[in-house]
Amino acid sequence: MRYVFFVLSCVMLLFMAVQFNDPDGFIWMCFYGVPAMWCALAFYKLNVFSYLWVRVALIGSIAASMVGVVYFWPLTPQFWSKQVWINEETAREGMGMMIVAIVLISVLLFANRRLTPN
Repeated sequence: MRYVFFVLSCVMLLFMAVQFNDPDGFIWMCFYGVPAMWCALAFYKLNVFSYLWVRVALIGSIAASMVGVVYFWPLTPQFWSKQVWINEETAREGMGMMIVAIVLISVLLFANRRLTPN
């Protein structure tokens, strides 16, 4: 599972790279950089999640991403269909925030499962 987080970290870095020519690209680079960092920590330094302040920071990142999901939620009908998201910036932004939230939640679940004694 650690290698999944390596791949997810690389994917988030690629998401950051494609924001280069976007007018609000710096903001979205930050949005995608946060899960990239957490995934990298889950891959390289899993034991860092045993510290309470790290878990609190991760939960704070998840809470912020959930606020972002609510804020950027696409109001376009059937935003998940290719015909819509290929043309609608708001649909892509909303789905991007959903991906960020899912990745962050998966890091928390993985860290909890790995660090909980059996």
